[in-house]
Amino acid sequence: MAHNYILQVTAGSEYDITKHQIVSVNHAKPTTIHSELISVDLNVRIQSYRGLPQNSPNSSPYFELPPHDKNKDQYSIAFKFTLKENINGNDLVFGNDFDHPIRDRLPPGFSTAFKIVKWLVDPGLDGDVYAEKPYLYGPAASSVNTLHICGNGKVDGQPEHDAGLVFTEGGDEDGVELRKEKGIPESEAARKKHFLNEENRKEWDWEAGKIYGCDFFNPYLDFNDFALRLPGFTLPIMKYWDGQGLR
Repeated sequence: MAHNYILQVTAGSEYDITKHQIVSVNHAKPTTIHSELISVDLNVRIQSYRGLPQNSPNSSPYFELPPHDKNKDQYSIAFKFTLKENINGNDLVFGNDFDHPIRDRLPPGFSTAFKIVKWLVDPGLDGDVYAEKPYLYGPAASSVNTLHICGNGKVDGQPEHDAGLVFTEGGDEDGVELRKEKGIPESEAARKKHFLNEENRKEWDWEAGKIYGCDFFNPYLDFNDFALRLPGFTLPIMKYWDGQGLR
């Protein structure tokens, strides 16, 4: 069934898809987005990509880099951004939402799959899939796999690597000093655990003018076969899809 569909990735500063840009998947040059609140550079990479635009690379050098080669990661959403005003660490979230109910389309075993996702991918993930406008969000500071903080600067839209935007946990000299001042641990795992605590999030701000580099990736979502593949559990997404875009 999955072979009957073609994936297209778009991005924008609002939900109206008519105002989005088409993302060049697996290309090094980022997609750049500006609004009154934020400036963003974005790279999307998908293994075995067969979607739009036509003749897109089916992979990226990104997947040959550690730890993605060992992890067998299937996709990456990497972005760096500069805010125009501060946002408290407890207010900025990362996740998915929908315009219409999906409760009647949830597959058998969804609750089990969700528990596995929280265990493997994002322990901070929460939401309401039975709502009129369902959502699943996690705090951005604990959800992203990689967080790199830089001092004041600008988002320039130029690739930094032949794979595009590639970040390591930490920051430049100013960013590392900021992490120390705010008590943010050095390692990815410790930082994520730190920000699972609500009080720690409330005591930290995503500051205007600074550059934040983030990457979200894992080996569990297969965009080629449109399937969620967890240990001991595979969920064919298209069987339950109601036509809404994944965002």
